[in-house]
Formats: sequence, structure tokens, C-alpha cells
Amino acid sequence: MALYSKHRPASLRPHLMKPLLAFALWVGCCTIAPAQSANLAVKPSRPLPAVEHVVIISVDGLRPDCLLLAEAPVLHGLIKSGAYTMWARTIPAAVTLPSHTSMLTGVTPEKHGIGWNGSPAPGEPVHPQVPTIFERAACAGYQTALIAGKAKFSALNKPGTVTFVSILGGAQGTDANVAAEAVKIIGQHRPDLVFIHFPGVDAAGHASGWGSPEQLAAIAALDRHIGAVLATLEQAALRETTVIIISADHGGAGLAHGPDDARSRHIPWIVAGPGVRRGFDLTRIGKLQINTEDTCATACWLLGLERPAYFDGRALTEAFDPAR
Repeated sequence: MALYSKHRPASLRPHLMKPLLAFALWVGCCTIAPAQSANLAVKPSRPLPAVEHVVIISVDGLRPDCLLLAEAPVLHGLIKSGAYTMWARTIPAAVTLPSHTSMLTGVTPEKHGIGWNGSPAPGEPVHPQVPTIFERAACAGYQTALIAGKAKFSALNKPGTVTFVSILGGAQGTDANVAAEAVKIIGQHRPDLVFIHFPGVDAAGHASGWGSPEQLAAIAALDRHIGAVLATLEQAALRETTVIIISADHGGAGLAHGPDDARSRHIPWIVAGPGVRRGFDLTRIGKLQINTEDTCATACWLLGLERPAYFDGRALTEAFDPAR
């Protein structure tokens, strides 16, 4: 059993959120419906003009050392061709939905308000209290896609903010099904921003243990599914204009994951694509600490979206070489 409560800690409950803070977090959000803005002809100016698409892939429960030990040639190839660290950090609670919400809003749970990981208690928000990256991108005229292998990701599908959605749960929530949905959506619609969540590595950790042969086998299988997604980008003539970010929501130890455990909190962070430094270990920059909120900030930067003042994340520009 995982070491977390399914409901938000008292310190994060809505009645403790200051109304003025909640208002300030929404400043700068678009004032037109995302469904309308997705048809805008002019998109923002991007810092790296060659980058036209961003794909964020989250491997649920992927502990960095397990990634390096597994037979994962696709992921290892992205490490060699891009910039990376095995020392990024998720949120202190190290659980799936709050962590992914931070990954995709650029802020800590204290700001986005999603502290629950099973179902919200009465009075708790169903959707984040700040815009997700999907909403921000849609407001700027981009088409977006959310493909996930757990039903709880419906919390990130605020009505009208995501162009293409496939949220699988229960027996349907497998890495194979998630990959098939991602391949279909990318191949047919070519969204500008895609988020893909693979649940299988986490399931293997809870069933057989983090670092177990069974989990390493799950990573190897997952690697092939990521390969299928990359092949679809090639077939759709998108690979040369797409930055791919690979990360995770948490690691784990034994059969669980949770707070105050470095084995749960450390996650990989890998970026590859046009403009990215090749084979660059980001720990070479000694003072650079990468947090999961930086994923949102980096994707926003790549898409030319303004960084709002309330963001906790920052764009990891150190991973990029404009001369490439």
C-alpha cells in the first residue's frame, strides 16, 4: 500500500487559501474560450523557431536508476542525443496526481490546490486552481492533446481546455493502449502540444517492487511503446520540429512511494530535439536544481508563452544551444 492519504492534507485545504492569492494566480489567463483561440492564425513568436511541437512523456513511477539499468535503447538513445539529469525532484509528497498537476501547471500543490490522489473530498477542487499548460497553450492558438492511463487525469481535463483527450482507466489503462491512442492522435491531428502518461512501470512497482526484475521488464516494454510514438512523429514529418521531454511523477521503494524518501522523490528529466545540447549532463551546472514544475515552464518557453509571475518553475534554457 502506498504511503499517502487519498485526500489533501489539512494545510492545503481551500479555506486556508487566501482569496487575493487565488485571484492573482489567474491574472494573465486568456479571456476568450480555448476552443475559439485554437483557431487563431497567428501563434506566439518562439525563442527557437525550429521548435513547432512539444511532446511531454511522463512514465509513472520511473526511478532514475531503474531507467539506467533496464533494457531501454530508445530512452537511452534520447539521453545520448539530448540533455538530461537523473537528479530532478518531484513534489515532496511524491504521489501521482498532485505531482502531475505541478508538472503541468508550473506551481506547487499549495498553489494549484490538487492534494488528493484518489478522489476529492467534499469542498476540494476537482480541477486545478490555476491554468494548466493545455489552457495556456490553447489560449495562444495551439492545439493540445492529453493521453493518460489513469482515470484520475480527468482532473487535468478542465472542460474546454484540451483539444484532443483520451483518458483510460481500469483494465484499459495499459501502456499498450496509451501508446495506441497517442499514435492515433498524433498521426491524425498533429497537435502542437502533447502530453502522454504511461502507467505500467508504477503498476509493476506496486505489484513486484521498485527495482525488481518485473519492473525492469515493464520499463523495457514501455521503451518499445515510446519507440512507437517516436516512429509516428517521424512518419508524420514532425520529429525534426518536435522537442521531447521525458520525466516521471515519482520513484519508489519496496512496494510503495511517498513523502520524505529520496527514492520516491528523485526523478529523471530528459529533453531531446532541435536546439537541445547533445549528450549534456545537466548536473555539470553545479547550482542547477531541476524540479518537476520546470517541465511546464520549459514547455511554455518553447511555445513562446509568457511566464506568469506566480510560476514556481523556470525554463531550463541551460539544456538548449540556439546554434544547433
